[in-house]
Amino acid sequence: MQGKRVLLVENDRNESAVMTDIFLRCGHHLCAVESGYAALNELSTNRCDIVFSEFNLPRMSGIELMVKIKESNSALPVILIAGDASVNDAVIAMKKGADNFIVKPLTRETIESVISAVPVKSMPKDIPAEEGKYQIITKNREINRLLHEAGEIARSRASVFIHGESGTGKELLARYIHRYSDRRDKPFVAVNCAALPETLMESELFGYEKGAFTGAIARKKGKFEAADKGTILLDEISEMDFQLQSKLLRVLQEREIDRVGGSQPVPVDVRVIATTNRNIDNYIAEGKFREDLYYRLNTIPLNLPPLRERRDDIPMLAEYFLKKYNMIENRNVKSLTEEALSALSVRVWKGNVRELENIIERAVLMCRGDVLDEKDLFLNGRPVIQEPLISHMMPGISLREVEKKVIFQALDSTNGNRTHAADILGISVRTLRNKLNEYREKMGGQ
Repeated sequence: MQGKRVLLVENDRNESAVMTDIFLRCGHHLCAVESGYAALNELSTNRCDIVFSEFNLPRMSGIELMVKIKESNSALPVILIAGDASVNDAVIAMKKGADNFIVKPLTRETIESVISAVPVKSMPKDIPAEEGKYQIITKNREINRLLHEAGEIARSRASVFIHGESGTGKELLARYIHRYSDRRDKPFVAVNCAALPETLMESELFGYEKGAFTGAIARKKGKFEAADKGTILLDEISEMDFQLQSKLLRVLQEREIDRVGGSQPVPVDVRVIATTNRNIDNYIAEGKFREDLYYRLNTIPLNLPPLRERRDDIPMLAEYFLKKYNMIENRNVKSLTEEALSALSVRVWKGNVRELENIIERAVLMCRGDVLDEKDLFLNGRPVIQEPLISHMMPGISLREVEKKVIFQALDSTNGNRTHAADILGISVRTLRNKLNEYREKMGGQ
């Protein structure tokens, strides 16, 4: 039997490990995830021939996952598996569209028999359609854990505060939460707090009445009213004017807004998601951000790691952007060379995923062949790859001195950020700190 692309959804890691071994020994290509939310994200970006899902998944059950899969791709076979289920469970599952229902433990013979009996007709999805525009591309364990957590809290109305550097995908995560919430069919309204002038922010957020100020010739609804029953994203909220923060706090507490020039409050039902790329604790200490507003927004904190901490995603992201800009620019660049992928993998990525996308977009436009090579990744005449930490060696220099030079060069290249420097060096922050203390003590003893 020809190997199939199998998606295994199993929240028990021991069970997952056992089944993974069986599928691989059967010659199939396997992707294993731990939740229905992670499974839907995987299916939105990658081709799959057949899905095996645990019946008793937490939050989104196996049946709920199967129904969602069939809604977007009715041809994709879904097999539900269970260690503890009744005949009635199996009947309900089959009536709702499951292609089969099998009881654990799985054996090689069972798997081959089930796969042989199912007509595999799934449709490849190299580039997501419009509805998949905001999917998160990842195979990283930490990001998948974060997606699982986001899916778990999606159905609540609690405020979410997403922390992360610029370009990490904070808006994508916010849209992910909205997509798996009970508000998915209602508006999602994004507001860039850093882009709006202070004088316009209040009227943009809360709207205004006719005659409220010069030029207000008619009533206008604000972003909060536009997002009623849905979700509002307050992107880079740390840039919001301090005085306006108190009005936003009232909105969160009272669930109503006051239009500029209005005499009566207007009730709103909005789920608020805020993001920042700043150190919010420093902003609070400096009096730039209200501590009480932060606590109200930070009911559910989510932290998006930078790209340099999820380097295993770089090849997948690069391939995705390659296909995306081939389509947009009507180009036919077929792949990236190993040298190109290697150059991308060692970069510091201060601009994160957004920077990677920009580089691939430019490279696709500038590439003269049908394969993207390392030389195509140059920007402004300079290579985008990270320069080696040691450019030359002096005769007679000791290994200890080389180590010291490498460490300080790494710190210089990250503007003194020890976490980033340790990541480049491939050591822990604790090890880096101990090395620096050692150098400091030696200098003090001289």
